[in-house]
Amino acid sequence: MQQSAIIVAGGSGSRMKSDVPKQFLPVGGLPILMHTLRAFRRYSPELALYLVLPESQFGTWQVLCQQYGFDEKYLLVAGGETRFHSVQNGLRQIQAPEGLVAVHDSVRPFVTSTLIAAGFRQAAAEGTSVACVPLKDSVRRVAPDGHNQAVDRAAYRLIQTPQIFRLDWMRQAFRSEYLPHFTDCASVLEQAGYPIHLTEGTYENIKITTAEDLLWAEVLLKST
Repeated sequence: MQQSAIIVAGGSGSRMKSDVPKQFLPVGGLPILMHTLRAFRRYSPELALYLVLPESQFGTWQVLCQQYGFDEKYLLVAGGETRFHSVQNGLRQIQAPEGLVAVHDSVRPFVTSTLIAAGFRQAAAEGTSVACVPLKDSVRRVAPDGHNQAVDRAAYRLIQTPQIFRLDWMRQAFRSEYLPHFTDCASVLEQAGYPIHLTEGTYENIKITTAEDLLWAEVLLKST
């Protein structure tokens, strides 16, 4: 069964307080996005890899590839207005009639081959696989009026990527109109009526969003 992966890179860097899009910021002397692409290429040299970037960032990315001698094989795809539309654009480039497709955040560079493989195995068996981790902290639900109440953290999970699905299910789900609550692919598949199966992620599989995350990423890189 053919396996594909769509790496979605749409960050601007605003929460980093940086003029540089966060996927281009360096960790360990290499842009975050390059670490992420190499993680998937380590998993499989045969994986069909699609990088979705805002078209306005193509030139910057090409300059970085030349600067760092980055020559991994992938297909570059223009992003859309939202993450939903960017994934749609990536899906349109996949020519295989069937198979499995992973969608992964460009700024989660510490995804492991073990996690990717486990996700593809589960998606092959059950149709969907969404990486997640249990909450470590206590959780309270806050109502619009400010009233808050403790909830059982064991009943919740923090969702990560990769999120991996049957290709035919993905294509069907992404034919729908965009809705504001489509924050990830799992929410799109769920809206279309497909079951969402969770798989165990890792706490190291962080999404680099803030300046503090960059510091933590440098520590993680040194420990691997």
